[in-house]
Parts: sequence; C-alpha cells; structure tokens
Amino acid sequence: MTLRIAIVGDHGMHPDYFAAALRRVIGEAPEIRTMELGWPDVPMIQAHRPGVDPDHLRGLREFLGTPEEVLEIARGCAVFITHIAPLSGEMLDALPDLKLIAISRGGPINIDVAAARQRGIAIVNAPGRNASAVAEFTVGLILSQTRNITRSHADLSAGRWRGDLYRIDLVGDELCELVVGLIGYSHIGRRVAQLLRPFGCRILISDPYVELSAADQEAGIQKVGLDELLDRCDVVSLHARVTPETRGMIGAPQIARMKRNAYLINTARGELVDYRALEAALETGRLGGAALDTFDAEPPDPRASLLGLRNVTLTPHISGASIKTVRYSAEMIAREVDRFLKGQPLVNVCG
Repeated sequence: MTLRIAIVGDHGMHPDYFAAALRRVIGEAPEIRTMELGWPDVPMIQAHRPGVDPDHLRGLREFLGTPEEVLEIARGCAVFITHIAPLSGEMLDALPDLKLIAISRGGPINIDVAAARQRGIAIVNAPGRNASAVAEFTVGLILSQTRNITRSHADLSAGRWRGDLYRIDLVGDELCELVVGLIGYSHIGRRVAQLLRPFGCRILISDPYVELSAADQEAGIQKVGLDELLDRCDVVSLHARVTPETRGMIGAPQIARMKRNAYLINTARGELVDYRALEAALETGRLGGAALDTFDAEPPDPRASLLGLRNVTLTPHISGASIKTVRYSAEMIAREVDRFLKGQPLVNVCG
C-alpha cells in the first residue's frame, strides 16, 4: 500500500524542504502532495482578535488556509505535515485515513488536539526549532535599545545627526553593567542566557516549571520570583508560552514594579503583554524603552500610537526567521515520520 503524505507549507516554511528531508530520512519514495500557503505575505487568522469569528474552526487560535483547500490535499493521506494550516474536529471527521499530524512549530495552536486524540491520531511538533534564531534576535534587540541603535538610525535616516546621543544623560550602559531578567526558561530562554553570558551581565530567570542546572548555577544565573525579577532587572525579556496563566502577565501592576528607565523585550507573544499599559509607560518615560517583535494583534493597527513612539524598536514577528529554522524543523519532522513508520516511540508528542 502506497504511503501518502500531505505537506502544507508556506513562503516561510517551504514544503520543498520537508519533502526533501522526508525522502532523505525515510529512504523510500512515498507519495508526497504539497501545497504552499501565502504566509507571511498573507497574515494568519488570529481567533482572539476582535471581529474574528471562525465558527467552523472553533478551538483553534492561529492559522491560515480554508478547510476546503486543506481537505482537498489531505484526503487519503496517513501523514499530514503542516506549519499553520488548520485541522479542526470537523475536518478530522473527513480524514479517516489520517494517523499522524506533524506540526513544524512549537505549539499546536492550529490543531484541535483533543479531537485528534479522541480519534487516535498522533500529533508531534518541533519544539525549539527556532530557539537559536529567536535568541540571537533577542540579543540584537537588547543592544538596539540599550545602546540607542534604533533611535540614532531613525534620526540619521531622516537627515538628523544626533551627536547629542553621546551625552551622559542620553547614553545607555553596557551589558556588562546590567541585570537582565528572562521570563520563561525553556529552549529559547536558555539559549538567550548562553548568548548573554559572555557579555558579562547578571542574569535572573523566572519560571516556576524549571530548575537551574549545575552549569547555570556555576555561571551565576539566579532563579527568582516574577516580582523580584521585575524589581531588580534593567532589561526584562519575555520567553514564556501563552497559557491561561501567562496571558496578560505583564500589565500595569507589573510594569509599575520595573525599574524606572528599564527596557521590556518581547520576542515571545503579544498576548503576554497589556500593550495599552506598556504604551502609557513608554509615553511618560516610566520605562526607558521597549523592543517588540510580537503584538497583541498582528499586523497591528497602523494608526496605533505605539508605532510612532521614539523609544521603541519594532519588528514584524521575524525573530524566528532563518534558514536554519526551516532546515531544523524539516529534519525533526522527517525523523518523527520515520519513527512512526517503523513503529518506534515518537519523541515530541503533543497532547
């Protein structure tokens, strides 16, 4: 019987990379069907945004693609590989041959995991696929804010020479003099800490679900509660996953605890932050600045005041974008499919 595999990729996670990895790892010639969605040129549908009511895809948080086009390519396939294409319970009812769903991202927020579990369909994902890319980007954002890189670039591009940014009251301190706090200490948070250590900064982490390793402790990294981290840190960087517990975890009370002129960095998810409270703190100078790669609504309203502030670095959710991320994801997924076909235990099981 021919093994049929459907791959729904996009312009960021291209299906050809996954097809090539499958053929290299499996060592046979399955029937592979591919489809390419329009992301990132076309934004994903975010179910939490006002006015969004994907009634036929309830329970999914973020996705792109219609049920009709996804079902057309997935029917008759035992394996479905996707990045952002949706699979709801109703869609799974139309896919009786499906045995394995492989998601090339950290969280299965485009899949109804409970419905898949009820139908005996295994789900695997790719945790840590972009940890290196996001960590490097995070360090870049920290430097952009603390050393006035963004501000001076914007002014010089507009024809203004900011020699005054050498003034003692306007310069930033060096990382070796700063305390950096990491909220969330999984794949990305740990990698950020590794990259920051050579700079000589002091590193605090807050994550109730992890413990520091002996190497972390030897390097001087400290684990503290969230309030203490906010109190002590010059830079606060978010690396937590969105859960009911973490949604909105950085609001007005938490921002009020932060040091005056501290910096907030968010390369995780916009839903972690109350952006109205953050904007107020930035406008009044309560915080020194913020670097934001993610927003509560993406793309944000172009009229949003936050976009016009002088003390922010803004990027369009690209911190995880790298060729390595795609290659690593494809390799992880291909190896999971190979394990599945050989009847071996799966490694990165969801749900």
